[in-house]
Amino acid sequence: MKDVLVRPKYDARIRPFISKSLIKVLIGQRRVGKSYLLRQVQAEISATSASYNLILIDKEREDFRQITNDIELSAYIHSKAVTTPGVINYVFIDEVQEIKDFENSVRSFAAQPNYDLYITGSNSEILSGELATRLSGRYIEIPVFSLDFKEFLTFHDLESNQESLHLFLKYGGMPFLRNLELRDELAFEYLKNVFTSILYRDILTRYNIRNVNFLDRLIRFTADNIGSILNAKKVSDYLKSQKINISVNTVLDYLAYLVNSQIIVPVKRIDLKGKRNFEVGEKYYFQDLGMRNALAGFRISDMGKLIENCVFHHLISNGFTVFTGDWQTQEIDFVAEKNNERVYIQVAYVLTEQSTIDREFGNLALIPDNYRKLVVSMDPSFTNTVNGIEHWNLLRFLEEFS
Repeated sequence: MKDVLVRPKYDARIRPFISKSLIKVLIGQRRVGKSYLLRQVQAEISATSASYNLILIDKEREDFRQITNDIELSAYIHSKAVTTPGVINYVFIDEVQEIKDFENSVRSFAAQPNYDLYITGSNSEILSGELATRLSGRYIEIPVFSLDFKEFLTFHDLESNQESLHLFLKYGGMPFLRNLELRDELAFEYLKNVFTSILYRDILTRYNIRNVNFLDRLIRFTADNIGSILNAKKVSDYLKSQKINISVNTVLDYLAYLVNSQIIVPVKRIDLKGKRNFEVGEKYYFQDLGMRNALAGFRISDMGKLIENCVFHHLISNGFTVFTGDWQTQEIDFVAEKNNERVYIQVAYVLTEQSTIDREFGNLALIPDNYRKLVVSMDPSFTNTVNGIEHWNLLRFLEEFS
C-alpha cells in the first residue's frame, strides 16, 4: 500500500482546534478517509507536543469489540489515561456510532482539562436531535468528503487535463483507489464492496430493514435522477409502475436512511424571490460519483448529470452551503453560500445549441441582485462571459473555484 498522503484543507480545518476544549467530530461516509485524518492529527500532536498521551479506539477493529456502551468506553479511557500534571490525554474514537450512549462518556471527558477528544462517525444521525442538545456548545463538526479533483490528481499522481477529468467523473474520489489500477473491473468492484458494507452495517442492520429489493430500486432510481427534484410521491408512483407498491411514508423513511448513511446528499429548494424554503421536493446527489457509477453504470448519455453532481461535490467539499433555487418559473441549479457571500451556478454539458445558451445564461440574468453568477460546462473554448455572466470550463472550476 502506498504511503498516506496529507489532505491540507482538512488539516487546516482541524489544526486550530487541537488542544482546545471542544470535541472534534469528523462526519463522513465510510472509507472517505476519516481514519487517516485522525492519523494526521496524531502525527501533528507527536511533532508539536512535549507532554501527551494518545488513546486510540477503532470500532472497525476486532480489538475494540468489547466496547459497546458509554460505561465500557469510559472504563477503557480511564485504563489508558495518564494523570501526570501537564500531560494531555488525546482520545481518538473511530466510528463512534457503534458505541451506545457514547455522548455521555465523551461529554464527561471533554469537561476535564487534561483531555482532548476527536471522534469520527459515518452516520449523520449521531449529531441530530437530543444528542446535539446534550453536546451543545461542546463540539465542532467537520464534514469529510471523498477526494475533490485536486486531491484526486495528487493521490493518483496525475496531470490536470481532460483525460484525468474523465477518470475523476468515472471513478470518483474514494481515497483507497490510489492503491488500485483505475480500471472498471478493479475500481467498480471495490466501490461495490464499500457500498455493500454501508448497506448492511449502516442501513439494513441499524434500521432493521428487510425489503432489500425496494431499497436497491430506490438507490438506482435516485442515481438515474441526479439533479431532478424528487418527492416521495414521485418515487412511489414510479415504483408502482414497476409493480412495487410502497407507501409514501416508507419512501421518505428509506430516503432518510440513505441520507443518514451519507450515500446521497439532499439539497433543499429556496424561493429566491420570496426568500423562503420549500418544504417539499429536494434534489439528491451522490456523495461520491464513483460509487454512483459502480451502482448505476457509467454512460456518456448521463454526462450532464455527472457534471452537475461533480460541481455539487466540489462546492460542499470546499465548505459551501448549497441550495437549489427557484426564480419565478425558472430553476437555478445551485445557490452556494460561504463567508456571507453568495454565488449562483448553472451547469450544462456543452453549450453548442443556442437554446441551451439562452436557457442557462438567461435564467441567471433574471435574478436582479449583484451576487456572482456562473455557468459551468465542459466547453474548453466557449466565451468567458455573456452579458456579464461568467462561463467557467469544468476543469478550471475544479482547479480554481473555492
